[in-house]
Amino acid sequence: MTVSLPLVFVLGFFAWGAVKFLGVRTWIVVLIALFGFWLSHTFMAPAIESGTRSGVDVINSSHD
Repeated sequence: MTVSLPLVFVLGFFAWGAVKFLGVRTWIVVLIALFGFWLSHTFMAPAIESGTRSGVDVINSSHD
Protein backbone atom coordinates (compact mmCIF):
# COMPACT_ATOMS: atom_id res chain seq x y z
CA MET A 1 0.00 0.00 0.00
CA THR A 2 1.43 3.35 -1.04
CA VAL A 3 0.31 6.59 0.55
CA SER A 4 1.43 9.89 -0.91
CA LEU A 5 1.30 12.95 1.36
CA PRO A 6 2.72 16.39 0.67
CA LEU A 7 5.73 17.21 2.86
CA VAL A 8 4.03 20.41 4.05
CA PHE A 9 1.14 18.36 5.46
CA VAL A 10 3.51 16.03 7.33
CA LEU A 11 5.58 18.89 8.74
CA GLY A 12 2.42 20.74 9.73
CA PHE A 13 1.22 17.66 11.60
CA PHE A 14 4.50 17.42 13.51
CA ALA A 15 4.42 21.14 14.28
CA TRP A 16 0.85 20.83 15.58
CA GLY A 17 1.92 17.87 17.75
CA ALA A 18 4.90 19.78 19.10
CA VAL A 19 2.72 22.74 20.07
CA LYS A 20 -0.09 20.59 21.49
CA PHE A 21 1.80 17.88 23.35
CA LEU A 22 5.36 19.11 23.92
CA GLY A 23 4.52 22.67 24.90
CA VAL A 24 6.55 24.28 22.11
CA ARG A 25 5.50 27.87 21.67
CA THR A 26 3.78 28.81 18.41
CA TRP A 27 6.20 31.67 17.74
CA ILE A 28 9.09 29.20 17.76
CA VAL A 29 7.37 27.06 15.12
CA VAL A 30 6.77 30.17 12.99
CA LEU A 31 10.38 31.29 13.43
CA ILE A 32 11.71 27.88 12.35
CA ALA A 33 9.44 27.89 9.29
CA LEU A 34 10.57 31.39 8.29
CA PHE A 35 14.21 30.39 8.78
CA GLY A 36 13.61 27.41 6.49
CA PHE A 37 12.20 29.65 3.76
CA TRP A 38 15.15 32.00 4.14
CA LEU A 39 17.60 29.10 4.04
CA SER A 40 16.04 27.78 0.83
CA HIS A 41 17.13 30.97 -0.95
CA THR A 42 20.80 30.71 0.05
CA PHE A 43 23.73 28.84 -1.47
CA MET A 44 22.92 25.88 0.80
CA ALA A 45 19.65 25.07 -1.03
CA PRO A 46 21.19 22.48 -3.43
CA ALA A 47 22.83 20.64 -0.53
CA ILE A 48 19.60 20.63 1.45
CA GLU A 49 17.64 19.32 -1.54
CA SER A 50 20.22 16.62 -2.22
CA GLY A 51 20.22 15.53 1.42
CA THR A 52 16.44 15.46 1.53
CA ARG A 53 16.22 13.38 -1.64
CA SER A 54 18.87 10.97 -0.31
CA GLY A 55 16.97 10.57 2.95
CA VAL A 56 13.72 9.88 1.12
CA ASP A 57 15.48 7.32 -1.10
CA VAL A 58 16.89 5.55 1.97
CA ILE A 59 13.48 5.40 3.62
CA ASN A 60 11.76 4.23 0.44
CA SER A 61 14.34 1.52 -0.25
CA SER A 62 14.16 0.13 3.29
CA HIS A 63 10.53 -0.92 2.77
CA ASP A 64 11.19 -3.16 -0.25
